[in-house]
Amino acid sequence: MNTNTINPSKMLVGSFLSMVAIGALLLSLPFATKTGTSDFLTALFTSASATCVTGLVVADTAAHWSIWGQIIILLLIQIGGLGLMTFVTYFIIILGRRLNLKQKMVLQFALNRSSMADLADIIRYLLVFSIIFELAGTLILFLHWLPTMGTGQAFWYALFHSVSAFNNAGFDLFGNFNSLQAFTGDIVVNLTLSILFITGSLGFLVVYELLQYRRSGRLSLHSRLVLFGTLLLLVLGMGVILLLEYNHALASLPWSDKILASYFLSATRTCGFSTIEVSSTLLTTQVLLMGLMFIGGAPGSTSGGIKVTTLLLLAMTIWSVFSGRKDVEISKRRIAPEDVSRTITVVSISVMVIFLGVLGLSVQHHDFLKVIFEVVSATGTVGLSLGLTQSLTPIGQLIIVMIMLFGRLGPVTLGLAMAYHPQNSLIRYPEDRIMIG
Repeated sequence: MNTNTINPSKMLVGSFLSMVAIGALLLSLPFATKTGTSDFLTALFTSASATCVTGLVVADTAAHWSIWGQIIILLLIQIGGLGLMTFVTYFIIILGRRLNLKQKMVLQFALNRSSMADLADIIRYLLVFSIIFELAGTLILFLHWLPTMGTGQAFWYALFHSVSAFNNAGFDLFGNFNSLQAFTGDIVVNLTLSILFITGSLGFLVVYELLQYRRSGRLSLHSRLVLFGTLLLLVLGMGVILLLEYNHALASLPWSDKILASYFLSATRTCGFSTIEVSSTLLTTQVLLMGLMFIGGAPGSTSGGIKVTTLLLLAMTIWSVFSGRKDVEISKRRIAPEDVSRTITVVSISVMVIFLGVLGLSVQHHDFLKVIFEVVSATGTVGLSLGLTQSLTPIGQLIIVMIMLFGRLGPVTLGLAMAYHPQNSLIRYPEDRIMIG
């Protein structure tokens, strides 16, 4: 097989666009809504948000969509979170067939792996672990909600929110665009859902290495950076939110609920569930949330953003420049120049997309804070909003759809997808210098 004809990034982008289109067509059918009518733009926006595991909605999920529509949304969340190619590969493995080179290259790209080793094992662990984790969350929430909801509703709500949480989608069924504000002090709901979406945001490689840790006794530099960065952002975010909102948005809550709400709001930087009204928080808190959403989770995870490892590598690159070091070093390891270039590229393109998104959306809507918060949330595929989503114009909805697709697929993936073939030039021109700064 001629590997030069294989473009994994194009196949990855194509699979996501196909899922968005199929989902939009299904959600636009009469049986998908409670009223029997649905405009295609609403269906497209919802399909894109579910497939990109974002959670921004222009129509109330509980009030607008029928049980069939909600099932379609749930399937889009599951496939969008884990990736279409992951499911296709799993069925190939079940049928006893070997992965060909093309399939391995696509999976290597989708899972953000540097090699093709153990891809089949990773896929098995990924799907089995995901299903077990989602079912565990479903069982806990089902037993918790059973006394107040009844068997049928408790099971469906538990399943829907567990899958939505693990895939960092942030879709909910509690209506009125209030997310989980009815459960601010409910420790079972808060801890169950947050553990699900934090685990989903770690990335499949990190989860795989953690599962294998007892046997291997080691974690890669990547996994250690992800775990360190995730914990650091969670603790710092929680502490700052608690200090800022203690006598403001959290003033009416007992101290234990203040801590729980601060923890959840800091953790939900990748998911979009909220237990307090985000628009009621201070401007400083909202700016902090934009920063956390911009960073996002880990590479190869169900979350978006520039990624935790990108932030840490960018920080170490800046440190190396100021220290006068030629190489970027982390934990006694020299980082490849290609990874440094990708870091700068990801951050630069993400900032540019946010700027263009704000520019385009501000033509339609004039509340700058709401606009930039919405764009950052869409870029990070988070789903938090200050209330702008439901009032988006048709053009505004299309802008957010494109931003969500960018946020889910990533600038590197899209950049490679638009390139015909990577080219290694045999010519190196004379070096010259340009003044910087």
